[in-house]
Amino acid sequence: MLPAEMEDYLRDVQIDRGLSKNTITAYHQDLLTFTKFLEKKHKKLQDVDHLLVLTFLNELRSLGRANSSVARMVTTLRKCFAYLKKEGMVAHDPMQTIKPPKKAQHLPAVLTVEEVDTLLDLPDVTKPLGLRNKALLELMYATGLRVSELVGLTLADLHLDLALIQTIGKGDKERIIPVGEVAIDWLKRYLRDSRPFLLKGQKSDQIFLNDHGRSLSRQGVWQIIKKLVEQAGIKKDVSPHTLRHSFATHILENGADLRIVQELLGHSDISTTQIYTHISKGRLTQVYDEFHPRA
Repeated sequence: MLPAEMEDYLRDVQIDRGLSKNTITAYHQDLLTFTKFLEKKHKKLQDVDHLLVLTFLNELRSLGRANSSVARMVTTLRKCFAYLKKEGMVAHDPMQTIKPPKKAQHLPAVLTVEEVDTLLDLPDVTKPLGLRNKALLELMYATGLRVSELVGLTLADLHLDLALIQTIGKGDKERIIPVGEVAIDWLKRYLRDSRPFLLKGQKSDQIFLNDHGRSLSRQGVWQIIKKLVEQAGIKKDVSPHTLRHSFATHILENGADLRIVQELLGHSDISTTQIYTHISKGRLTQVYDEFHPRA
């Protein structure tokens, strides 16, 4: 259980800043981990100084936490203690001299076009769940949707006559995304032939349903993709986000402008999108080495 001061902080950021449920959950988990550390050390929030924070961060590293995880923890604690200091709940801010570890640049796994084709051809579209999986995968690859955006889609978000869908992304930002004909065709087939069967007489506005007629979860999508990747014999570390990475990489390799890709992915900062230029350059090097006679 969090101290009352930290609960106040989470309520404040949720109401005033309008952060997403996933972000608030991540903050809560980080603060809970820190609270358990303080309880083990028999310390209160008011006792925390920068040396105690450094001890905590070193403990996280000794437990095998990645640099990115430790960096996120530093960010969470920095924002929380800034709030506590401003509100007079602590006398000083111990995070002012704490710097987060540098994040190692991690290039995400990307599927080749051939691997994507193999994956998308696997679902058995003669069965309701197979048709759902086919429509789901086609839509993910056609739009670059985050998995949270995908499972949150409702019937009102579809504008298939205009070849568009709308979604609410990070920071509650709405964006409109074009959808290709192939994905539209499979989505229409799923809505007509499979979704009514999965509903089992229930009512739901959610597009993608599980076999109990309820909204498909993010974990459910992960399990679907994991199973299909194994069937396809793909040895890469593939997650639902991999189709998003592949979408961005493939359209960049085919000449799309980086700003357009930024809009399609819903990135607030183009520096986030620029990681895909590194992947594309890697592909250029691979092609050069393979086909140039003197490479």
